[in-house]
Amino acid sequence: MSSNKTLVLTNGHFYTGTKIGIESNSSPSTLIVKNGKIDYFGPSNSATLHQYSDIEEHDLKGRYVLPSFIDAHTHFLLLGQSLAKVQLGGCKDLSEIRLRIAEYVQQNPDKERVLCSGWMHSMTAGQAKASMLDDLTNKPIYIDSKDLHSCWCNTPALAEMGVQNMPDPAGGTIERDAEGKASGLLSEACVLLIVWPWLAQVLSVEEKMTSLRAGIKAYHENGVTGCIDMAMDDNSWDAILALRKAEGGRLPLRLAAHWCINPGNGEADRLKQVERAVELAAIYNASTSPDLRIVGIKIICDGVIDACTAALKEPYTTNVASPEPIWTPSMLDPVVKSACEAGLQCALHAIGDQAVHNAVNVLEAYGQPGQRHRIEHLELTAPEDAARLGKLGITASIQPVHADPAILRAWPALLGPERIKRAFAYQDFADHGATLAIGSDAPTAPHPPLKNLYVATTRRSARYPDAGDQPVNENFKLGIAEAVNAATHGAAYSCFAEHRLGTLEVGKEADFVVVEMDFQPEGLLSAKVSQTYFAGDKVFDAATGSEEVPKM
Repeated sequence: MSSNKTLVLTNGHFYTGTKIGIESNSSPSTLIVKNGKIDYFGPSNSATLHQYSDIEEHDLKGRYVLPSFIDAHTHFLLLGQSLAKVQLGGCKDLSEIRLRIAEYVQQNPDKERVLCSGWMHSMTAGQAKASMLDDLTNKPIYIDSKDLHSCWCNTPALAEMGVQNMPDPAGGTIERDAEGKASGLLSEACVLLIVWPWLAQVLSVEEKMTSLRAGIKAYHENGVTGCIDMAMDDNSWDAILALRKAEGGRLPLRLAAHWCINPGNGEADRLKQVERAVELAAIYNASTSPDLRIVGIKIICDGVIDACTAALKEPYTTNVASPEPIWTPSMLDPVVKSACEAGLQCALHAIGDQAVHNAVNVLEAYGQPGQRHRIEHLELTAPEDAARLGKLGITASIQPVHADPAILRAWPALLGPERIKRAFAYQDFADHGATLAIGSDAPTAPHPPLKNLYVATTRRSARYPDAGDQPVNENFKLGIAEAVNAATHGAAYSCFAEHRLGTLEVGKEADFVVVEMDFQPEGLLSAKVSQTYFAGDKVFDAATGSEEVPKM
């Protein structure tokens, strides 16, 4: 769009927050953008329309217009990096994993390392040994688990990181053989404290900026113009700042971030990490840097159910004892207290019902009214804790892509028939008054929001829709308006951005997405993004098959 023209969108079905408007005397069918903001939103026959001149009019031909999506839980740099990794999603066994890696090695002889993603423990019967990879190449191989809670390495990767001489870090496990040597799998805090820092050290800023640009492009192609990063650290933050500088001081993506707090070497170390978040939030906040800001801290309280590392109130049905949380209540208390007193938002990763209980307790103890703290994932919750979320003003940050039945086939055996009835209890959270914010947890799961919403509203598989997997707890599915709201307004509200983003309203940023779809849950699976707009600029157009460069 030319900078001096007024954009007029007509003949569309516009989402108003609870429903889709249709052409009538009262429903909005025209949207006007001026100077990057929504200047008019209403019927097409209003006398107000005559005041506009030098317009650029677009006939939407009946397509749907929604507020652009905000990914409420993502790992931005990792998403961009994952797009260039060997994708192992869908592999059925070790032989298929080895085949994909071998093909990559042959096709990319100049690559110094082999970076992979999408591996699940079930693909290799729970085994992840360096010896299973060592004959493929003498280059280091790093395989991210789908949930990013583990990294499977070959011997050259272990050697270049110096893992053999390291003790287990707090909250992490270096799997070892009978002789005490690292055997290939690094879990939980090892990923945060060993693998990611090492890769950050050996990858250049230019490589990281390339990855970030790839992430922005992928988001635009799927109607996303904002995100909330849930594991920010100095490595990622420095790369994002470098990209913003390289792009003239503005990115075509609005980003809020939670600073990741690691278990560290004791309470003093953990509180020092909180101080770092406070320091950055004083510089990058809603007043000084509204589209790139530090809003709070992130704590990973437990692991994941598939690896039996999520903290449960009762043992796993497979007779595996539930582990202690990565963050015990005594560890959580001083850190959450410090963050709350500093005015930071707390985002607590809690998957198992014990971890959720602990998270709700600590936020109840130290959270202050209006701080909008949040719990991430909430995959297994007791009814009494689900009911407390709304009462305490805690945002339920959910990722329906993790509720896809195609990836939950091991859960009945792990949890048993009764406990699994409380899995992904989204509607229960909403019924008790909790704000829902939908994210993807990319790259642990696919980032496209429309398929994410399909799972949220049907509880059926978007990954393998023809595989015949039955919905898991269909009674907890969301209505389509609830789901769209959670991926737009709910996500904006969760990071104090609802006054600027998340709905189509006059005065708000002109961030919206044009979609070809049937506005029904079943229609979300085949829905396609036609165009994405950021601050009134078209940043993606499917008709041209390319991303458009916004004005800086």
